[in-house]
Amino acid sequence: MLKIGINSFRFFKQRLSFLIISVLGMMLSIVIPAETVRAQGDLMITPGRVVFNGVKKRTQILNLANTGKDTARYVVSLVENRMTELGNFENITEADPGQRFASPYLRFFPRTVVLPPHEAQVVKVQLMKTNLLTEGEYRSHIYFRAVPDEEPLGADEVIEDTTAVAIKLKAVFGITIPVIIRIGKNDSDVEVDSIVFNMYNDTLPVLSFNFNRTGKMSVYGQLTVVHVSPGGKKTKVGFVKGIAIYTPNKKRKFKMALKTDEGVDFSKGKLILDFKGQTNTGRKNLATEEFSLE
Repeated sequence: MLKIGINSFRFFKQRLSFLIISVLGMMLSIVIPAETVRAQGDLMITPGRVVFNGVKKRTQILNLANTGKDTARYVVSLVENRMTELGNFENITEADPGQRFASPYLRFFPRTVVLPPHEAQVVKVQLMKTNLLTEGEYRSHIYFRAVPDEEPLGADEVIEDTTAVAIKLKAVFGITIPVIIRIGKNDSDVEVDSIVFNMYNDTLPVLSFNFNRTGKMSVYGQLTVVHVSPGGKKTKVGFVKGIAIYTPNKKRKFKMALKTDEGVDFSKGKLILDFKGQTNTGRKNLATEEFSLE
């Protein structure tokens, strides 16, 4: 609880509008960009992404489950995001050059979800206006915004100092699901370059590199890093799944810590980076790079 004395009230009044706007901005959402099974608080959503490959299958299902002990309420909407080179997401209202939104071609229902404890519900996502789609990829995000329970009247904390003004802040959480429409052949590929290896504080092995994407579609997959000793022994020292490089981005900068398993000497041997992308028929090897540690 924030309390402001009466002597500061004039300054507080002048700054109140700015404070309210800032607080509301903080309350809008905390977005968790996972990619397979998405979970935030007590809400679990599967799958963690929706991909329409062509227009033959026009409906897909999202499964929502409340794993908590209280009834949860969510408002469902469509939002637009850009991905930065570091893999973060930023809310936007206008598409970047080369980016196309999927929202004009999507509809979903229901638009509000009420989930009792340990209950589940589905949200249907449908394609529409498919005659207007041209070759390429379209992307938007479905946003599930939590609606906090209203406190009963009189439940607020009692303020003993009646000369003070109190503001109560309450965070509002949300989770997003990418929805992608792909029209035409997927010709995308990826390369890994600019590999750098460092020992952080002489104890933690850290690998940095770039993903470089080509083609009209985004890339999504998993990365495996294997250490090969001078004698040929192979040890898996890193694994990350759910890596995406969304259009129109051509590059994504990536950094990961490697496992320090017993017997692995990172001053010798080499590292093999293997990136497998998710396709319509399964996983496909998109990039394999070797990096010498000597």
